[in-house]
Amino acid sequence: MKSEPEEASILDLQSAGTLPWTGVRNYQARNFMRDAMRIGDGVLFYHSSCPEPGIAGLAEVASTAYPDATQFDPKSKYFDPKSSPESPRWLHVDVRWRQTTRLLSLAELREAPELASLRILQRGNRLSITPVTPAEWAAVLKRLGA
Repeated sequence: MKSEPEEASILDLQSAGTLPWTGVRNYQARNFMRDAMRIGDGVLFYHSSCPEPGIAGLAEVASTAYPDATQFDPKSKYFDPKSSPESPRWLHVDVRWRQTTRLLSLAELREAPELASLRILQRGNRLSITPVTPAEWAAVLKRLGA
């Protein structure tokens, strides 16, 4: 799961303990949350759109997907006038902090042959949420020493 540190960093999550993963406005990413994520699933917390992007910590899915309230708030930058409480378009999950790690940089991820298929490294990938295979998960943990 990618987040801009100014919006929600791993340290923000550590401080809060659990945060709602609001603001996802891509159908494919929403569907990953809705259809594939389960409570207890591991999360690689990735800092994006910052001077040094990379995996900054570990978290876990803490809820099933439910409607993202920001879509109904006209004051929110995530407001969606086409969505309604009766027919919500956007969902989110809650995420629970597990560990703040050293930054596993984008450059390090790209250098690892065992991570060549990691979706976040694929050209053109702009999704904030992408699945990770068990082998990729294990390779990241090994590199982090976790």
